[in-house]
Amino acid sequence: MIVLASSSPRRQRLLDMLGIPHLVDPAQVEECRQPGESPKAMAVRLATEKARCVALRHSDNPVLAADTVVVVDDRVLGKPAGPAEAEEMLGHLAGRDHRVITAVALALPGAEVLHRCDVTRVWFRSLSPALIRAYVATGEPLDKAGSYGVQGYGAVLVERVEGDFFGVMGLPLRLVVELLEAAGQPYRFTR
Repeated sequence: MIVLASSSPRRQRLLDMLGIPHLVDPAQVEECRQPGESPKAMAVRLATEKARCVALRHSDNPVLAADTVVVVDDRVLGKPAGPAEAEEMLGHLAGRDHRVITAVALALPGAEVLHRCDVTRVWFRSLSPALIRAYVATGEPLDKAGSYGVQGYGAVLVERVEGDFFGVMGLPLRLVVELLEAAGQPYRFTR
């Protein structure tokens, strides 16, 4: 049994899909970029902080945490503060590519934290202001880094993905399995 340090229903569903038993105990960590910090270093730091924070409450179980950042022109696009910011972000992403960086950390009993990081490139098609407004009106983008969910309505915004689709969703499953294997808990297929 692992502890998932996230309230993300997408991450929970992905673990369920693989049959990985887990408890949910979200981390409360301030998600901001430190001066001079690269987006990748930010994602790794935040995933590690989340895992460590929740591990303090679960000393007997491994704790899995993740952090996803969307990056365009070295600008990190976090979760929008509201519909207007979501529209602005989506307008900035329209018709171009960006990177989605997802770091995954596994805190083991005894304080060791292992981590991995995935970088995926995503291209958006051209988007009209009307399409952006209609998408934002669904409410889907309001709790997602970069203001879109590739696994939902946001799929219509995406032209192509180069890399790990699950990383764009917020939990690169191959990295989760790698971390579990590195921790001596090899993945087993279940029925």
